[in-house]
Amino acid sequence: MSASASLFDRLGGRAGIESLVITFYTRVMADSELAPFFRHTEVEKLHLMQREFFTMALGGPVSYSGRPIGHVHHGRGITAHHFSRFVEHLVQTLEDLGVDDAEAEQVIDRINSFANEVTGTSY
Repeated sequence: MSASASLFDRLGGRAGIESLVITFYTRVMADSELAPFFRHTEVEKLHLMQREFFTMALGGPVSYSGRPIGHVHHGRGITAHHFSRFVEHLVQTLEDLGVDDAEAEQVIDRINSFANEVTGTSY
């Protein structure tokens, strides 16, 4: 695939993002430090919002319809440590899905750009 294609397309488009979200959140939900943040979250809605989020963040054709990221995460006690664990699971998921290192790094860079909104701090 062309290097000029969006990161979304290079990761397999809608099917690739679907696989990423399912695999990634299976990992996140199994993490005893992160799972409590999702205790009262409907899994199907979470997957829908995360498919939209990853599609938007990776240059795909969907607009994110969720509430602003800072509002959703405000007051939840999410620290830089939690965000780092989240990103570690994403790195492992990308590796498990066979995403090459250069593209995985681009994904992580894009997700890290949301750290301040998620944690409510300077990251």
